[in-house]
Amino acid sequence: QAMKAHGVKNIVFSSSATVYGDPKYLPLDENHPVGGCTNPYGKSKYFIEEMIRDLCKADKDWNAVILRYFNPIGAHESGMIGEDPQGIPNNL
Repeated sequence: QAMKAHGVKNIVFSSSATVYGDPKYLPLDENHPVGGCTNPYGKSKYFIEEMIRDLCKADKDWNAVILRYFNPIGAHESGMIGEDPQGIPNNL
């Protein structure tokens, strides 16, 4: 409602690579199937992406960009940098 009241028809959505679910092939690319989410976080991101796509199809005045973030670098295999790769993730 706030966006409509101010004539805003552009949106950038911060999604997640979790929308890809279990990869069908690697490396993943923009054409990889989505929707096979394995957790509630991924499902919520996927559903919002779908709502944004539907909005843009229904109203051609809308513009959207969806960014799917990955964890580009995990803990160092030595365990000296980042979280303990053998332990419980500390970023949850």
